Amino acid sequence: MGYLDEAAFERAMTCSCGGTTFEVSTYIDRHQSLMLADANDEGRWAHDGEKFIDGIYRMVCTSCRTPTFESADCPRCHHAGGLADAIGQMSRLVAPKRCPSCSNTEISIVGFAPATCKASPGQPGKPTPVALYGEPGFHVIAVACDACDWAQVAEGCPLCGHAGKLRVRP
Repeated sequence: MGYLDEAAFERAMTCSCGGTTFEVSTYIDRHQSLMLADANDEGRWAHDGEKFIDGIYRMVCTSCRTPTFESADCPRCHHAGGLADAIGQMSRLVAPKRCPSCSNTEISIVGFAPATCKASPGQPGKPTPVALYGEPGFHVIAVACDACDWAQVAEGCPLCGHAGKLRVRP
């Protein structure tokens, strides 16, 4: 589990100024279809509410700009200071132009995309991606061919690159 669970997320949605809207920064799952390793579209979110909360690394009250939660650790593996190794870095796993097994040109990926949203108690908000596939900060988790059973997953932590054991996600 991330540093926040549902109850801790709700508690972080309180601020001493009385503000009720928060800017949330998180890493969440995004599915993308590729052709010759180029994006076919902007992708779509592939997460549930628990995964949205699991990837949160910062919450700030929009009224007074006070952080109600923040962590510099990797949102995926909790490696100390790992967030800095994820933000602004290119993905360690790169999708091939063609499937190495059948030469198909259509590949699907799942990645962790940094996103922000405005949220208030009971209203988690709609995420907006901060980085898309191929941009710094977007990290590919898995690549799969659309025509055969070939697949590849990132080694270690797909966000910060730490080789340690990954924690269980919700």
